[in-house]
Amino acid sequence: MEINNEKFVLIDKPVGWTSHDVISRLRKKYGIKKIGHSGTLDPFATGLLIVGVGRDATKRLDEFKKMPKVYVATIHLGAVSDTHDKMGKIELTMSNEQLTNLPSRNDVEDVLKRFVGKQLQTPPMYSAKKIQGKKLYELAREGITVERKPAEIEIYDIKLLEYDWPYIKIEVKCSTGTYIRALAHDIGAKLGCGGYCEELRRTKIGEYNIDNAETIS
Repeated sequence: MEINNEKFVLIDKPVGWTSHDVISRLRKKYGIKKIGHSGTLDPFATGLLIVGVGRDATKRLDEFKKMPKVYVATIHLGAVSDTHDKMGKIELTMSNEQLTNLPSRNDVEDVLKRFVGKQLQTPPMYSAKKIQGKKLYELAREGITVERKPAEIEIYDIKLLEYDWPYIKIEVKCSTGTYIRALAHDIGAKLGCGGYCEELRRTKIGEYNIDNAETIS
């Protein structure tokens, strides 16, 4: 797409690719070094990246970063992960007694409602957020855990799409800076059974929709 004669590309990032992998592929495709994206997706996640091609377009990428995002996430209940997603070290959390008293759909819906609105969220240790010039995931890989300052985020809406133990599938509309992996962990904690993000897909950034995105191929 073009906005004021500046080139932007909507890309559906595949699983296993880093956001930087996408940029590298597009640099080869267009033969232009000045290419950037509007917001990182974890390698295990898929979905919408808005890519700016050329100097003028990359200067405008911050406009997209500030827009609300929509994600579809599958949360695996009954276990936790040190990265808050399926890529980390998984630890089961349910006792035999708890397995006979699983959360009902109403329980899940009630918990989800508590997360709607403005709140403070602590960034996960396995994230690209920097503290004193070093990315948190770099510290985490060294076995170092540091205190992280909670940041204010806002969850505009959460919809329960499916619930079939141990999985719940939700659609989340949220502010920039929201970690869906951390949200999955916190939802599991509120349900009393633990949880981590099994699958994650970004479907919208502002008014821009994954349905209009191109695949890497």
